[in-house]
Amino acid sequence: PAHPAVLPAATGPQPQFAVPPPPGMGYANPAAPYGFDPITGVPLSDKSKIAAGVLQLFLGNLGIGRFYTGHVGMAVAQLLTCGGCGIWSLIDGIIILVNGGTDAQGRKLRD
Repeated sequence: PAHPAVLPAATGPQPQFAVPPPPGMGYANPAAPYGFDPITGVPLSDKSKIAAGVLQLFLGNLGIGRFYTGHVGMAVAQLLTCGGCGIWSLIDGIIILVNGGTDAQGRKLRD
């Protein structure tokens, strides 16, 4: 009759199971894949404030800077009004470059 195989006793070092590191030590936070602002602790966006500001300054009459950040409603309003005759888009671009801003999810734009 067939007997179950008997394995010899294990010798030498045994495999160890890794213990996960404490929070914030190697694992990315899914709520903030690009990290947090060191001063305010607000999650950072995947969008750049430099890109958003420059797009808004040069193509703001078409609302391109706001389309980039995901603010579709504001972008369509700028598109229909030609960026508030250029004044709205100019001021908006300067504000984005100086103060940053947020994306459509409310995350702060990266530097």
